[in-house]
Amino acid sequence: MRVLILGGTVFLSRATAAEAVGRGHQVTCLARGQSGSVPPGAQLVRADRSGGPATYDELTGEWDEVVDVSWDPTHVREAVAALGPRSAHWTYVSSCSVYADHDQPGADESAPLLEPLGDQSATIERYGEAKVACEQAVTAALGDRALRCRAGLIGGPGDPSDRFGYWPARFARDAEPVLAPDAPDCATQTIDVRDLAAWLVGAAERGVAGARNAVGETIPLPEVVALARAAAGHRGELVAADPAWLMEQGVEPWAGPDSLPLWLPPDAGYGGFARRSVDAALADGLHRRPLSETLADTLADERRAGLSRPRRAGLSPERERQLVAAWRARRAEP
Repeated sequence: MRVLILGGTVFLSRATAAEAVGRGHQVTCLARGQSGSVPPGAQLVRADRSGGPATYDELTGEWDEVVDVSWDPTHVREAVAALGPRSAHWTYVSSCSVYADHDQPGADESAPLLEPLGDQSATIERYGEAKVACEQAVTAALGDRALRCRAGLIGGPGDPSDRFGYWPARFARDAEPVLAPDAPDCATQTIDVRDLAAWLVGAAERGVAGARNAVGETIPLPEVVALARAAAGHRGELVAADPAWLMEQGVEPWAGPDSLPLWLPPDAGYGGFARRSVDAALADGLHRRPLSETLADTLADERRAGLSRPRRAGLSPERERQLVAAWRARRAEP
């Protein structure tokens, strides 16, 4: 196939380009080329999508497959207007953030969506609404030639968010006590970036269309933490703290600085967040490797990047020590 990746230099888009090259397809990547390099065997066309419709002038001819991961509705609308009429199949990588409700376990692709973003600028606070608007633009232009892949949390080597990699990297960094939430009911649903990329290319080859949740296996957070600890060979203490107390201390859930990644607080309306149905994607050929394998490969990638480097997500060593000491002092109170 003649494949166009709108992106191709970072994480999922790069993994998808590499997968397509590995399957013998002719791959072109449209990107600024500032965030990374395209995989060997792919061609880079340098362009900035904020440049308007002229961005796509160099992309001549017909395309068997176009893959877009953007969450800017303006970029997506301009791309489908320029390339949709000469594309046989289009894959838009959306997100499970498009759903209006995250409290229903087992919800599938028919669940209600958020209202699409209107004329406002796309901001991270309106990420889900922006993704809905992007989905609508793709569907309006491509119809049954488009796959809307609603991805969950993506993990694995090369993750720029630092969320999934925090746990194996933290356990490998030193033997000091590691703080984790005491949250046996907190679910996770992480899909390996390489498995998702392989499914996207395979779905394009088969012409899969419509909406599909593409998420990992539902695994309790304490099990993820235990697997990360085993991968790193950590022999220090694991300190499990009460989630309500962690919130009182200002520890952030899910991601970002001063957080415990992948953790979601109880009673916050997220009972189905990491328990979404993936049956449709599995029926369409999605394969998911064991989480232990993803953790081991992520740890190797974290070691290459540096275990003590500044991170976009997680607790700093100083903050973690303070919290561990405070939790121990609280437990020692009569």
